Amino acid sequence: MVLQAVIFDVDGTLADTERNGHRLAFNDAFAKHGLDIVWTPEVYGRLLAIAGGRRRITHDLRARGFGTRAGRLAEDVHRTKTALFTMRVLNGAICARPGLSKLIVELHRSGMRVAIATTGRRRWVEPLVRHVVGEGVAEVIVTGDDVDRLKPDPEAYVTALDRLALPPENVLAVEDSAIGLRAARGAGLATLVVTNGYTVDQDFTGAAAVRPGFDRPGQLLAESCRDVHDRWWAERA
Repeated sequence: MVLQAVIFDVDGTLADTERNGHRLAFNDAFAKHGLDIVWTPEVYGRLLAIAGGRRRITHDLRARGFGTRAGRLAEDVHRTKTALFTMRVLNGAICARPGLSKLIVELHRSGMRVAIATTGRRRWVEPLVRHVVGEGVAEVIVTGDDVDRLKPDPEAYVTALDRLALPPENVLAVEDSAIGLRAARGAGLATLVVTNGYTVDQDFTGAAAVRPGFDRPGQLLAESCRDVHDRWWAERA
């Protein structure tokens, strides 16, 4: 059960993408489609309980009385939103969470393999990963284009494990939310949760460890990941 790879989630984990990334792109997309809808940070925080941007839009439109129009309109708005968010990513407007870069360097130097498992779209995920993780550092990148089911379904993690050709016992997942934790645990992975402002109060029962940041309370390093992973499996042995 030696730790050989770490699989990272993207949204809220690698970068704080939600409040001033996705949310603003959603609001710009609503405006472009002539919709008088603005998701405040508080409203968006509640909507994050719904996995998938298109599903969030559909849910909100139905709640606002759009009825049968909601589904098709949500598809159009989400397509626009993805294009707008991708531009933000390509322009370098979204940065890695504090302490992440140092951890990635440590993992790389120690010979640990790095992978990505998200259900975000490949169109924006790959440039964001290159920007915050580095070119070619992530050996495997699984996105929403590669799977049929969104988190909390474990399909993204199962696919990443298959591409790494590793069993879950040799891998640590890093997530930021209860939905992500359920997905990783569903694939049998020990899971380290690094919370953010939107997820800090969620229920993380079943996590191997929970931290408020990559650089808090101290810098998370490769050896720290090994310790979390080893303790998790030792307890189950």
